Amino acid sequence: MAHVLVVEDDDKIAAPLVRTLEREGYSVERVAEGLVAVERVRETAVDLVLLDLGLPDIDGLDVCRTIRDGGYRGGIIILTARDGELDLVVGLDVGADDYLAKPFGLSVLLARVRALFRRNGVGPQPALPPMPPLDPVVAPSGFRVDVEARRLWVGDTELQVTSKEFDVVALLDSKRGAVISRDQLISDIWDENWYGSTKTLDATIGRLRQKLEEAHAPARITTVRGVGFRLEDTPDA
Repeated sequence: MAHVLVVEDDDKIAAPLVRTLEREGYSVERVAEGLVAVERVRETAVDLVLLDLGLPDIDGLDVCRTIRDGGYRGGIIILTARDGELDLVVGLDVGADDYLAKPFGLSVLLARVRALFRRNGVGPQPALPPMPPLDPVVAPSGFRVDVEARRLWVGDTELQVTSKEFDVVALLDSKRGAVISRDQLISDIWDENWYGSTKTLDATIGRLRQKLEEAHAPARITTVRGVGFRLEDTPDA
């Protein structure tokens, strides 16, 4: 049973969310403050965080950034009245997997939750801090995508990525050196339930490029203008 943490201070919004999720068979916990949410993620096995941005103590973006920096690998869907494109990009930049602007239909929310769990696999995420990684079998290039374990390695160091970032790099790696179109990436990663801006993909690619560069990974994501992206080994790999 997947465990969902609802972080929402408005009772009128939180109550139907909790009831709907429980009817779908999820284990649901609700908190009303950001700092409490951070502690619950650190102490409890949480698979998905439904996160309001307008919290009474700290901004939801700070909650998202804090739990990602702490090693949380589960799903994060932001729920907010801030529906501007800039807010969307900022939310994704700090580690959110998806974004729903209020008001939203509960059926749409459930579709997004199911889609995210299909990508992540339904199962408990480890409580923070995470266990030390096992020594991996490193590919000759020094860059390895472990699809079954959903882990990304640069040499003997594990690279921390969000679930959507992993899905993107795994799809690119499955056809390393070949071009994957923007349409295929959006369709396969965000599937038929995604109605957001294509800038979501650009933001995800941008974060991946930065992480690969900072880790000195012997691979890079190249843009093929007007078509899509490809993952390729760097010349000195």
